[in-house]
Amino acid sequence: MTLEEKQQDIIDEFAIYDDWMDKYEYIIELGKDLPMIDEAKKTDDRLIEGCQSRVWLATDVQDGKMRFTADSDAIITKGIIGLLIRVLDGETPKSVATSDLHFIGDIGLQEHLSPTRANGLLSMVKKMKLSALKAAAE
Repeated sequence: MTLEEKQQDIIDEFAIYDDWMDKYEYIIELGKDLPMIDEAKKTDDRLIEGCQSRVWLATDVQDGKMRFTADSDAIITKGIIGLLIRVLDGETPKSVATSDLHFIGDIGLQEHLSPTRANGLLSMVKKMKLSALKAAAE
């Protein structure tokens, strides 16, 4: 599945819900399906700066593809990082680094988050893209 197809799947899923409370519930459910990060990787150097809650992101490159695992101590944040991982995991470092994550705007996510959560979302995207840039340079 291409990066674009993964984004379109999310857009289609969110279109089912009319109410943002239902969309938040869906995001929380997605967080429950997040592949768990290895407890040993929950280190300070993997914490994402700028997030209101604690979010750990572990990145790896396997067979030329970015692999992400994460966890958060906040259920909504766990769902948000889960959405990002769903789109970016398995993509090449170059694809991750240059991706236009338009699904965030298309589903209205950023505008329905508190300012601190919206900043956290931007920090998550930035950290994932920086990890990809670093991987692409190696």
